[in-house]
Amino acid sequence: MSERMRVAAVIQRGDRVLMVRERVQTEPGRHDGPEYWTLPGGGIEPGEEPALAMRREVLEEVGLEVVGAREVARVPYPSGVTTVFRVEVADGEPRLGVDDLDCDCPRMVGLDWVETPPLKSEHGGSPVPLLIYSW
Repeated sequence: MSERMRVAAVIQRGDRVLMVRERVQTEPGRHDGPEYWTLPGGGIEPGEEPALAMRREVLEEVGLEVVGAREVARVPYPSGVTTVFRVEVADGEPRLGVDDLDCDCPRMVGLDWVETPPLKSEHGGSPVPLLIYSW
């Protein structure tokens, strides 16, 4: 099985980060599983550069135009790698994109500006604040 390559965008406004709420697909066509929060992002298409994939995913998922971005991390996970970007977007309010109903993937069900958790000690905590403050 080949590695799945993904991108994720950290979009900050004040002390908040834009997050997308998704619902797990339990079987084909049924998105009635648990919900979770994630950064805007998704899979890199064959031949696509990570930075272009991130711009496409941000526009598709939250309707915002990327005006600046910097790669801040590559995060491995069991089936691949996520390239994380710190992103600046054009003025405007985010809007939830429309899912591809034929996609074998989670369904987007909401979005919100979530308060950035404070930096934790070196013994734990969320990586999101570190990605934000590294900008």
